[in-house]
Amino acid sequence: MPDARRSVSLLAMQLASDSVAHRIAQTGGIQRVPHPKVELFQLKDFVSVDLASQLITLIDRDRRPSTIADANGDDYFRTSETCDLDPNDPAVKALETQFVALNGIDPILGEPCQGQRYDVGQEFKAHTDYFTPGGTDYEKFCSVSGQRTWTFMIYLNPVDAGGATRFKVIGKSFQPEVGKLLCWNNARPDGSVNPATLHHGMKVRKGVKYVITKWYRELPWPW
Repeated sequence: MPDARRSVSLLAMQLASDSVAHRIAQTGGIQRVPHPKVELFQLKDFVSVDLASQLITLIDRDRRPSTIADANGDDYFRTSETCDLDPNDPAVKALETQFVALNGIDPILGEPCQGQRYDVGQEFKAHTDYFTPGGTDYEKFCSVSGQRTWTFMIYLNPVDAGGATRFKVIGKSFQPEVGKLLCWNNARPDGSVNPATLHHGMKVRKGVKYVITKWYRELPWPW
């Protein structure tokens, strides 16, 4: 891409990101992590106990072993189970409506919602949500819809022990609570990917953890 076009593209992405962050920051009850390296927010009670219960039922019905985009030789890197949620299910529609009201992002830029289930001993080791430039599957995953921009993650239940999400670079951990939302920008202000978003879905020590994840892209999601 010529330098001029790239500069315009980066400016457009920055303006869009600033708009999302500003909108989220205006939400009642929102808390922003006070760290200069990340745009990271927390909002308790984002979804109701009833909606969380419905989503857990969907995850249990359709769960399968989780995978990662770029294999790294560690068979125990991500040991959870995953579920692709049906966008036509009433509970998923209700959730998508709440996302739009919160972030204002055009739904066409969103990947379908996913659910994850972590049993005792399961985890997702330290990783980032963006696709690593130059990685094995970078072109495969970014050629159509571009890079991931924002992540929205919701805990659906409390966990008896373990299961926190730890952002290693900034030294901040979050404990699972029913309906609690975490959301963050996967990019730096200049549009490049942000390694400071490295996070670890830590092992569940007792109980089971259920999570919803929603990712957004730079370009429309066509599938």
